[in-house]
Amino acid sequence: MISRANRTPIAEWWWTVDRTMLGLTLVLYAAGLVLSLAASPAVAERIGLPSLHFVLRHAFYAPFAAALVIGLSFLTPRQVRRAALVLLLVSLAMMILVLFVGAEVKGSRRWIYLGGLSLQPSEFMKPAFIVITAWLFAEGSDRPDVPGRLLAVLLLVIVAALLVAEPDLGQTMLTLAVWGALFFLAGVSPILVAGLGGISVAGLAAAYTIFPHVSERINRFLDPSSGDTFQVDTAIQSFERGGWSGTGPGEGVMKRILPDSHTDFVFAVVAEEFGILICMLLMLLFAGLVIRGLMQAFRRKSAFERLAIAGLATQIGMQSFINMGVNLNILPAKGMTLPFISYGGSALLSAAVTMGFLLALSRRSYDQHVTVVPRAAAVGHT
Repeated sequence: MISRANRTPIAEWWWTVDRTMLGLTLVLYAAGLVLSLAASPAVAERIGLPSLHFVLRHAFYAPFAAALVIGLSFLTPRQVRRAALVLLLVSLAMMILVLFVGAEVKGSRRWIYLGGLSLQPSEFMKPAFIVITAWLFAEGSDRPDVPGRLLAVLLLVIVAALLVAEPDLGQTMLTLAVWGALFFLAGVSPILVAGLGGISVAGLAAAYTIFPHVSERINRFLDPSSGDTFQVDTAIQSFERGGWSGTGPGEGVMKRILPDSHTDFVFAVVAEEFGILICMLLMLLFAGLVIRGLMQAFRRKSAFERLAIAGLATQIGMQSFINMGVNLNILPAKGMTLPFISYGGSALLSAAVTMGFLLALSRRSYDQHVTVVPRAAAVGHT
């Protein structure tokens, strides 16, 4: 047991970090590792790889991700800002580079290969973008001489342009939604918020017109008979087969024909093999993580910390909701992974950065919660 009077960095971290949020994060990472055993082997075998290929790679990344969460949670708010700025600049540079030398997969250039490993720079951009946007909004509110809101808008335009160029419309919509939430929480005029909503709708309409794959997905969602709905139909059948209690670990059959069962549709595999009850438990874990983050946000006096914590928690919540919504066919397919659960090194590490920043910014003041009684005073009272 770590004493409250202990002033070592580890002791101070232990008594100031949100242990509930940390525990939920580690439970979700552990769940992702277990669920990869259910979802990944069928995909590996179908494409001619060893059955445990994706499982072993997931197991390789998961400990690094957990260590990254804990390591980043030691940072101070100032160090979080600096780390986010460096990460954002590197990510944007790599997003530009990926347009020229990135690997093309299904018509998109999102990945770059470094030392035999594939990285998706846009994944690492997300938490850094949220932190820097929160800082710009906070500075714009606290210091009238700083054009924080204008710079936040310019940053959004740059990021959105790079995402559209890949193209990655799912990440673009997620980024716009989180930015809009920060815009609202920063206390701007409701008229401006409504204007942003109008611009977003116009942007979605433009994407529907310009990008064939966007119009195809929306058309298939609105009218299933207009195109191929194999993945979504198979996912729905997974929920139907699983029922409340599931068919049992390893007993699922729909995953054998579901192309992205280890990434975008891992939630459907959970439904078939472990049942709707476990799916609901997974949803509660995500909800608890988001609610805990928002509770921490509204306790902060610093505008930057309040906005950054709320933005990071919102991003986790929105991405989880989108992934589950696609699996349940209540949202059009977007190619969005389930944080902590889906296979993918970039996705796992990006979620780790998000939670590391979130835990660091939500840490309490050590001196306010620890009272050290001087030895002499303690003796005098005995």
